[in-house]
Amino acid sequence: MRIDILSLFPEYFQGPFDVSILKRAREKGILDIHLHDIRTFSKDKWHKVDDRPCGGGPGMVMMPQPIADAIRSVKTEESLVIYLSPQGQKMTAALCERLAKQPHLILLCGHYEGVDERVIEKEIDEEVSIGDYVLTNGCIAAIALVDATARFIPGVLGNEEGAQQDSFQDGKWEGPQYTGQSFEEMPVPEILKSGNHALIKKWREEQGLKKQLRIRSKVQ
Repeated sequence: MRIDILSLFPEYFQGPFDVSILKRAREKGILDIHLHDIRTFSKDKWHKVDDRPCGGGPGMVMMPQPIADAIRSVKTEESLVIYLSPQGQKMTAALCERLAKQPHLILLCGHYEGVDERVIEKEIDEEVSIGDYVLTNGCIAAIALVDATARFIPGVLGNEEGAQQDSFQDGKWEGPQYTGQSFEEMPVPEILKSGNHALIKKWREEQGLKKQLRIRSKVQ
C-alpha cells in the first residue's frame, strides 16, 4: 500500500513510522509512506496557506488552493482521499480493515479551525474521526489511522491471525492476559493452566464482556 500524508508539519511523523512494526513493514516494501508539506503548494510568495473565516469567527481556516493542488499532485484513479476531521465517521476496526484493502490512501491532516469546505466537497472521498475531541492538528489522527490500518495488511504482523483476534473485531473486548511468571503472590487463574482451550476461550470472552459492560457503563 502507498500512503501519501499531506500536512503542514511533515517532520511530525519522524519517529512513529521509523520504529517497530511500521518500520519493518516499510523495509519489506509492504508500506510505502510519503510525507508532503502543503505549504510548498501555496502560490503566495510567503507560502501562506490560511485565511480568516469568511463571515467571521475565531482562528484561521486552511485555504482550498494549496490543499487541492497537493492532493492532485499525488492522486491517481486508485486513490482514496481521506480528511482526518472531528466531524468525520468514527474510526473503527471494521473501517480500518476496509481501508487496508485500498492500494493507495491520501491522508489530509487538518490544522487551525479546519479546511475550506469547498475542497472537502471537491476532493475528499471520506472524513474520518478518531474520537469526539479536538486535537491541535490532524497529524496525530493520521498516525493512529495508519497504525490501525496497517495491522490488516498481509505481512505486516508476524501473526496473521492477530488482527482478527484482537479487541473490537466483533464489537467485544478481549479477556485479560497473563504470563506464567509469579508476581507478588497474585495467582494466575487456574483455568488458564487447564490446557482446555475451548474453556479458556469461553472464559476469556466472558471476562472481556464483563469488563466491557463495567467500564462502558460508566461513560455518560
